[in-house]
Formats: sequence, C-alpha cells, structure tokens
Amino acid sequence: MAWDSQNRANTMKIGLFYLSLILSVLLYLSFKPMLESNEIGSKGNPIRILLTPSVDAQKLSNSADSLVAYLEAKTGYHVVATFPTSFIAVVEAFGSGKADIAAMNTFSYILAHQKYGVKAELKVIRRDGETTYRGQFIAGANSGINSIQDLRGKKIAFVDAASTSGYILPKALLDKENIMPAEEVFAMRHDNVVTMVYQSQVDAGATYYSPPDKKTGEILDARARVVKQYPDIFSKVKIIGFTESIPNDPFVFRSDFPDDMKKELIQALLDFQSTPAGRETLYATYSIEGLAPTTDKDYDVLRTMIKTFGGDLEKALKKK
Repeated sequence: MAWDSQNRANTMKIGLFYLSLILSVLLYLSFKPMLESNEIGSKGNPIRILLTPSVDAQKLSNSADSLVAYLEAKTGYHVVATFPTSFIAVVEAFGSGKADIAAMNTFSYILAHQKYGVKAELKVIRRDGETTYRGQFIAGANSGINSIQDLRGKKIAFVDAASTSGYILPKALLDKENIMPAEEVFAMRHDNVVTMVYQSQVDAGATYYSPPDKKTGEILDARARVVKQYPDIFSKVKIIGFTESIPNDPFVFRSDFPDDMKKELIQALLDFQSTPAGRETLYATYSIEGLAPTTDKDYDVLRTMIKTFGGDLEKALKKK
C-alpha cells in the first residue's frame, strides 16, 4: 500500500511537471509574436525608411521596392518605405517617432538635426564624383528674362519651402540682391517647376542644377526630368543664373537608432550601390551615382551660409 501511494505521488509529480512544461511552452508561443513585434526590424516593428518627394510617386515606389527587397535580403530585417508629401513632413516624422532612416535634402537635414538630433551617415555622390551641388534659375528662352536681375516683379515658381536648391538658396540669393518677385508659388517637385516655366504659367523658376555629363555632354539638370514629355525643353527653357554650392543630400538615421543595426544597414546601402540594380535605382530616383560616408560636420558650410543669409530655420519649418 505504501509503495502504491508513493508511486501515485511520483506519477502525479511527473504529470504536474510535464503539464507545467506544456503550459509554459504554450504560453511562450502565445506571447512570442508580441515579444517579437516590439523588436526593431521585426515584422511587427519594421525599419521605416522615408524617401523625399523629389520625383514622380510611381517612379519612387518602384525604386523603393528594389531597395527594400535588397536590404531585407542582405540584413534579415523587415523594412518598409514610405513617401511623405513634403520635405517638412520628412523632418516631422522623426519628431513623431515615425521614421528610422530617411533620404533627405540638405536643408531638411539641418532642420531635423537641430530639432530631433538625427545624424547624417551617408551622402549622395553625383556624376563624376561630385560631392556638392547648387540651384539654378530658369526662364523661357524667349521670355526676355536673361539674368537674375530681370526677376524683379516677376512670378516665380519654387519647389517647396524646405527645398534647399529649389527655394532656400534661390530665395536667399534674391534677398541678397534685393530682388522682390511679384508672386511666389510652390510646385512641390522640381519637374513641376520646369513644366510651369515651359507652359508659361510662371515667368521663371528655381530648381536643382547638375552639370552636363563630361563625356557625352548630356544635360542633367532639372529640365532633363521632363524631356520625355517635352522633347524641346532645352531649347524652350534656359538657365539664367545659379545659387551658391551646397553639400550633397544625406541619408540620415534617428538619434537613438541601435549602433549595431546602423552599421549593418549602412554597409547594406553601400553594397546596394555596387549592384547593377542598385546603380539603376539610385540614378532613376535621385540622378546620383552612389553613396559615401559623411558626418554632420560636413554640413557646417550650409549652416554658415544660412546664418549669413539670415535664414530662420524654425520659420522655414512652419512655412507651407
């Protein structure tokens, strides 16, 4: 009898042990998805990359698919790309915790760094290894507008209130020269500005400038973005002046992004540019040849320029 009682007791203990083990496993499996969803780079909490709205949305989406697929395959992290409607929206996404990485324009980076501590880690490299760029003013070939001085009292199209080459520097140059336009409008994209000038909706416009290809002579400034729609764009729209040169646009990370993951993603982005698909994507999206390491200090030149021109970052951030 005593032996039977002891046997039953041992059996119950073993049963309770395995029951507890099974319950623990089931409990773990139930909570595992929730635990994983809190980890950055997981399916429930993917790395969020924001791409600036500098080109047609469909073209940007196609390019993003290629980039996201490569980064996920290379790092094993889940990644999603989104397309804010303005440069200011990109900046504020960092403030609201909706961005981890972004391809920004230079002025937006200055704003985002000042307000939210984002860090430039890569910068774009344009044709022939160019690490700086500048804005340009354009006008109709037969408009009678031949220089920046001719813009007094004219209707001018700009890109966006936070666009470095499409507003900040052109506007600063006009202010420096005491040139007052009759009207200013925002077209939101560089190609839209070119189109408005081509269609005589405005007297002149401000966009990014990129020099012609040194080998082929191919024209690469903002006018090239609409050459398929308007084959005669280069004869109908001319460049009448330039802004100061500024550092190329950066790829940035939020201030508290994990360092180990940042290193992996930076290397993946650098590897992406070395692939045929990567080179094609970067050129189609931003007219660039590649990426190179950078630091925040590289953008002190722009900070000095903004200060010299009397730029108000907070005011520019709020302006629509």
